Amino acid sequence: MVVTAGVVACLLLAGLAVFQLLLVAGRPLGRFAWGGQHDVLPRGLRIGSAVSVVVYAVVAVVVLQAAGALTLLPDAVVDVGMWVLTGYFALGVLMNGISRSRPERLVMTPIALLLALCCLVLALQ
Repeated sequence: MVVTAGVVACLLLAGLAVFQLLLVAGRPLGRFAWGGQHDVLPRGLRIGSAVSVVVYAVVAVVVLQAAGALTLLPDAVVDVGMWVLTGYFALGVLMNGISRSRPERLVMTPIALLLALCCLVLALQ
């Protein structure tokens, strides 16, 4: 179950990173992110999307170590990190769930829920 949670989380994070890179590139997908107010993101939100890609990479390292695939960070960092990520993605479920953007609610809420559940599994191991 731990390996499955790690794989699913990393696949979701990779998909989100590609999505954010498409937003950075100016693709008209903004209705799925950042509150859905812009089809093509303005410069400031594109920068936010670029930062998100870096954040997803760091999250993936923590997830991979929690799943036993890496050994880069101190165990205490990973242990605390998994609980922080569980809370972060649980908050993401709430925030995406109340978004004014219907596409964002329908797509990003279940993704955040899956990430929260995967992180919970890894945090409990």
